[in-house]
Amino acid sequence: MHCVSCTSLPGSRADRSQALLANMAAMYAVYHGPEGLRRIAGKVHSLTRVLARSLEALGFTIVNKNFFDTLTIDVSPTGLSAQKVHLYSVQAGINFRRIDEKTVGVTLDESVGPLDLTDMVNVFHRAVGKADVEPEALDRLSRDMELNAESTSAPIATFARTSPFMTQPVFNKHHSETDMLRYMMHLQEKDYSLVHGMIPLGSCTMKLNSTSSMVPLSWKEFGGLHPFAPKDQAKGYEVLLNELERDLSLVTGYDATSLQPNSGASGEYAGLKVIQAYHESQGQGHRDVCLIPLSAHGTNPASAAMVGYKVVPIKALGDGSLDLADLKEKAEKHKDNLAAFMVTYPSTFGVFEEGIEEANKLVHDNGGQVYVDGANCNSLVGLTSLGRVGGDVSHTNLHKTFSIPHGGGGPGVGPISCKSHLAPFLPTHPLVPTGGDKAISAVSAAPYGSASINTISWAYIKMLGGEGLTQVSKVALLNANYIAERLRPYYNIRFKNSNGRVAHECLIDLAEFDKAAGIKVVDFSKRLQDYSFHPPTAQWPISTCWLIEPTESESKEELDRFIDALISIRKEVDEIVEGKQPKDNNVFKNAPHPLSVLLDNKWDRPYSKEKAVWPVASLKRSKFWPSVGRLDDGESREEAIITMLTVAAGDLNLVCECGSVEEYA
Repeated sequence: MHCVSCTSLPGSRADRSQALLANMAAMYAVYHGPEGLRRIAGKVHSLTRVLARSLEALGFTIVNKNFFDTLTIDVSPTGLSAQKVHLYSVQAGINFRRIDEKTVGVTLDESVGPLDLTDMVNVFHRAVGKADVEPEALDRLSRDMELNAESTSAPIATFARTSPFMTQPVFNKHHSETDMLRYMMHLQEKDYSLVHGMIPLGSCTMKLNSTSSMVPLSWKEFGGLHPFAPKDQAKGYEVLLNELERDLSLVTGYDATSLQPNSGASGEYAGLKVIQAYHESQGQGHRDVCLIPLSAHGTNPASAAMVGYKVVPIKALGDGSLDLADLKEKAEKHKDNLAAFMVTYPSTFGVFEEGIEEANKLVHDNGGQVYVDGANCNSLVGLTSLGRVGGDVSHTNLHKTFSIPHGGGGPGVGPISCKSHLAPFLPTHPLVPTGGDKAISAVSAAPYGSASINTISWAYIKMLGGEGLTQVSKVALLNANYIAERLRPYYNIRFKNSNGRVAHECLIDLAEFDKAAGIKVVDFSKRLQDYSFHPPTAQWPISTCWLIEPTESESKEELDRFIDALISIRKEVDEIVEGKQPKDNNVFKNAPHPLSVLLDNKWDRPYSKEKAVWPVASLKRSKFWPSVGRLDDGESREEAIITMLTVAAGDLNLVCECGSVEEYA
């Protein structure tokens, strides 16, 4: 059905609120430019005025005299009810918004054309028992009114903008499909993606998003359905979402699931709010202490602070495992006020916590609930589960384990699953009730979060089945351990279990190379770009590390290409240690090396151009060229000031404001 209850521009998704949507909106603005947007606004406002005039002629009252694209219509002067008008609209394949018993709302957007407008007007004609109007009649009305957005008689004339906007060149030059295509390809060529090679970002799980599972996004039956469409118009969605909830509950070892949270952080917040509501229902609302290990996922302390909990950090041992003695001491110390324990399993140090069940029992024995962060679920689906190890509630990242797109900033989805005693508190929604009978309030604008994106994970799970999902976990573990074993002679694999194994990611500590050669983590990351790889997660969860996660999507050939690059880089460090390259002017300190550097006739560096850009022979066959070299690293103070004055500071100085667990405590 065509829905006119809120604006829904073609190609956009109202339920995405992250970077992908921002990029889509930006490209929309680039393509249309200021004049194009004015034309669109003029069309929308003009059609809305035609609708208003037509309804007033039928005896309806337009409540909001000043409007742009939305009308609030009082139907009572004609003796009708909002429900009656809505029934006629549904028969015409249109959804109006019922505001109350006598009022309906209608919003137009650029997708509405003359035929759509005629259909809407005829809904009201039929409701009052009059014959349909033809499109030509409305067209004549439009011409008679001499409609345009700048008309002095237009309802928005008083509010019309007169100052220029979007004056930058980028918004004023790409207005043909050819120009727009070339501009977008120009930007795309600057981005390293899975098209080019492995992206080994630890804790991010940059895995394959299969075409087969993403195809339904383009189907209007999924992508074109409004988040608040009547439930009887979304039966297929209801089946799909219910099945996904059951599947997620099964693989996580829990009893119930809510798809509402729109990200992992939102899932953490929702899970803690559920715990909070549970304690309140038990007369224990005073509990406000949250224990969080140093090995926990980085957003955990922020989420705890958002719900009003006091964070108490739990130490980690030298091998990265939980300090159970410290946990026991602090759990008992705070037993009268202990609300929750937030533990990541496997931890962000890249190991399975061997004492996880004992740790969770300690918390339960002292009155707390256990939140097991499911960010690293790609390592355990089918092998164990978050509920099996003692969790009461967890989120899982559909943009990690369950294969929705992760690059470009989203869209993320972070459903929460929980044990039966917490199920009554799962979040509801004011317009479409969800959750339990004691539900917390909504944590997302839409009842099922990014519902259209959930189709990807539904398809991913159905195509793989239980056996396939288990195989994914096994291969992810195998790939990470293969990398760790091959790199062990060259790098310090910082954390491993008692069997010498890592989980789905491995953490290598690069601190020794700073001491021996003055090469820091950032230097390694920039040099790796010359080898046509995206760097791993750097300087987190410890400041001197790389956190490497290969996922199950990479072949042995690609893993070997990555490993060989790291071995080659290690040999380059040795050259600095041996004095073959100076500490302050070498392939690391000058990396990455873009094509512009190679083509520069002035080459005064103490290594060859070939060593700079083709350190291994395979790069001569295929190479991703970094678009820029270093902008601020290694500059003098004077050079840095000049750079800051000529280039946006935010582009050069990306700062994470997420503090450590100790800082939050």
